[in-house]
Amino acid sequence: MINVALLSKWHVHAVDYAKEAQENPAISIELIWDEDAERGAHWAEELNVPFENNLDAVLSNPSIDAVIVSTPTKLHKEIIIAAAKHGKHIFTEKVLAFTTKDCKDILDEVNKAGVEFMTSLPRLTANYFLYAQQALDQGLLGDLTMLRCRVAHNGAVPTRENPDGWLPHRFFDEEACGGGSLIDLGAHPIYLANRLAGGNPVTVTGTLQSLMKRGVDDYSAALIEYDSGTVATLETSFVSTGSPFQLELYGTEGTILVEDGQIRVKSTYLTEDNWVTPDQIPEAAPMPMEQWVSSILDGKQASINQKDAILLTLINEAASLSHKEDRKVKLIENQIKK
Repeated sequence: MINVALLSKWHVHAVDYAKEAQENPAISIELIWDEDAERGAHWAEELNVPFENNLDAVLSNPSIDAVIVSTPTKLHKEIIIAAAKHGKHIFTEKVLAFTTKDCKDILDEVNKAGVEFMTSLPRLTANYFLYAQQALDQGLLGDLTMLRCRVAHNGAVPTRENPDGWLPHRFFDEEACGGGSLIDLGAHPIYLANRLAGGNPVTVTGTLQSLMKRGVDDYSAALIEYDSGTVATLETSFVSTGSPFQLELYGTEGTILVEDGQIRVKSTYLTEDNWVTPDQIPEAAPMPMEQWVSSILDGKQASINQKDAILLTLINEAASLSHKEDRKVKLIENQIKK
């Protein structure tokens, strides 16, 4: 049994992580801490577990094996490093940090402590991602030239029930979040592209726009060139109603189109000339929290790794710089070229 402390209900996914933890027979939620003591105390009451207002007391508690971090992103570095130094296994919401330097500082401490670490990047476990990766590995598309991915919703669109949209006001706090739509929802297209492009990013061009004028971008796009030759167009939005999830891969010998989980493929290596729905699609991999638990209990290597977390921040950092300075940002060895 892994005794876990939940660290903050700030993020909208905190409730989801608590539910996953409750449903996992290997996890026991023992404590809750929150930077907002009132919110944390209410959450603890809901979950029928103790609330601890002192973070040091949580991390120094020898009965706590691990923490699930859903704090404001600006607190990640301080809290995750402190947890690692206390020998706690760590599960954290994306993004890991605002800068690649902070990511590396965090991971240096994590690796020094020898604890199991997981950043929640759930679409790397989805069957459509696994099928796309398998098809690329098998050469079904030939040389991958272009990739497009879009993840969007209407969380900032005013309605009668929610005049400011259904996203919490705190998601528009640049100091806490580090940005808006791209750093949050745009994470999913970014980490999918980083895996599927077959190389390392070498240039990033970003445009971060604000329709609602609430201090952060609420619709954004990034154009990324990889050293594999693949060009990725990544789109996200808090102001799109009815927008489906889309993943498109274009190669010299074929194309894969994914829309809301439905997969179609066309390839010169298939006997059928028309669009085909694949007969054999890999089963979804275990979700990030399940993989984290397996790493802790069984030493099983997770499919989501530290490079995924670093590159996610790198693209966000470069896209923001590109927008601010109105230029293409060049990368060298997964770092922004100064």
